[in-house]
Amino acid sequence: MITDITSPANAVFKALKSLNEKKGRRETGLFLAEGLRVCTEALAMGHVPKYLIFASDAEAHPLTQALIAATVQARGLAIRSTRELLHRLTGKDNPGAVAAAYTIPDTGLDRIDRSTAKLWVVAENLKDPGNLGTMLRTCDATGAGGVILLDQSCDPFSLEAVRASMGGIFTRQVAQASGADFLHWLRAGAGQLVGAALDGHTVDYRAHSFAAPVFLFMGNEQSGLPPAYVAACDALVRLPMRGTADSLNVAVATAVLLYAALAQLEPLALG
Repeated sequence: MITDITSPANAVFKALKSLNEKKGRRETGLFLAEGLRVCTEALAMGHVPKYLIFASDAEAHPLTQALIAATVQARGLAIRSTRELLHRLTGKDNPGAVAAAYTIPDTGLDRIDRSTAKLWVVAENLKDPGNLGTMLRTCDATGAGGVILLDQSCDPFSLEAVRASMGGIFTRQVAQASGADFLHWLRAGAGQLVGAALDGHTVDYRAHSFAAPVFLFMGNEQSGLPPAYVAACDALVRLPMRGTADSLNVAVATAVLLYAALAQLEPLALG
């Protein structure tokens, strides 16, 4: 069954709009994603919308039809609407054809199986959801297992983080934990904790020998890793700064280190 909503005063639309705020996500257990490609890829990974809202001019598209069918079959709500309401919902001047609300998954650390990937990212007190989304996107590109968020990091299910992940929120694992709980979990199994730092007993990242599973430990955008976390690392690596900049954006630095580790762990076979 498809429901038509054309007014922003509609109660269902207001409930979906509330998912732009952390309070709304916490109260409903849902988060928003947008875009026909992202929602289609989510469906391919087994994520079926609880609510699907689509522009009426995109209803005939085969991918929209597949999303509608999956939503209705799972007893979710499919909503025919307008581009204007999609703009109001997502805040984008040029909104996509669809947006959808999904159940927020369990982000407990015990869900992480470290043996499923050679690379993982650990982020301490990460504040910018755009950085987090970009890190998830890079994890997807490099085959890393996902991101473990420590302490007071940003919400991985904010629309900005989900948007920046370009679907990575559905393909990679996300966990949330305190630093103490993470370190206890890490030391209960295999894992090389490699911290990114500017000072201390660091080595050039190109000189480090990565050993899977590698946990790349990235600090806060402004202050980096606290001393206690630096001390807990098995190794510290630095990225050389050849110009006037004294550091890289944390998402960029994460990408450099992920590809460097990947190059070692999966060397290119020649011949």
